[in-house]
Amino acid sequence: MGIKEIQEEIVDEFSMFEDWMQRYEYMIELGKSLPLIEEQYKTDDNIIKGCQSKVWVHAELEGDKLVFTADSDAIITKGIIAILIRAFSNQRPQDIIDADTAFIDQIGLKEHLSPTRANGLVSMIKQLKLYAVAYQTQLN
Repeated sequence: MGIKEIQEEIVDEFSMFEDWMQRYEYMIELGKSLPLIEEQYKTDDNIIKGCQSKVWVHAELEGDKLVFTADSDAIITKGIIAILIRAFSNQRPQDIIDADTAFIDQIGLKEHLSPTRANGLVSMIKQLKLYAVAYQTQLN
């Protein structure tokens, strides 16, 4: 499944909930299914700068697809990174670079986060795209 289809699926899932409390609960559940980063990668190099909480992200190229693992010390943040990883993991680096992130606005995530968490969200997206640029360069 491509990034766009996964994003549409996420938007559909979030639209089923009537209020933001239900959406937060769903995000926490998503965080529990996050592909967890191995302890050896929980280093300062893999911490996302600009996040209020600690968020570690690791990327590896498997064939021509980029696979992300992550973890966070905060449950909401873990849910946010889980959503992003679901959309971007197991995709080609160039597709990640080219991907639109409007689905974040469609689910209303940014406007329901505190300013520091919203900044963290932007930093997470930026970091996933930077990984994709780095790995795309290797593939060229």
